[in-house]
Parts: sequence; structure tokens; C-alpha cells
Amino acid sequence: MAYVINDSCVMCGACEGQCPVGAISAGDTQYVIDADTCIDCGSCAGGCPVGAISEG
Repeated sequence: MAYVINDSCVMCGACEGQCPVGAISAGDTQYVIDADTCIDCGSCAGGCPVGAISEG
């Protein structure tokens, strides 16, 4: 199951650089993860300073 970013996202961009497959991009109010591209590695969750990323 793909990872998801919740409303705690502060748009810092730390997660985008952590994703090895480029599944994360900036949305209007927070970053979003493309579920079809996500490989469930969890790298983004470890790089989020506010803990806004979890398994979906």
C-alpha cells in the first residue's frame, strides 16, 4: 500500500528529495504521493521532520 501525506505537512520539501522513484510532488497546500509510482520503501517517512507521512 502506498504511503500518504497528511494535513500536518508544512511544505518543507524534505520528502521529495528522499523518494528514489520521484513519486512525490508539490500540491496546492501540501506535498502529495502518486500511489501508482510509490514503491512502498518508506524513505520519505523517515525524512519528514513533522511525521506527516505514513503507510496508506
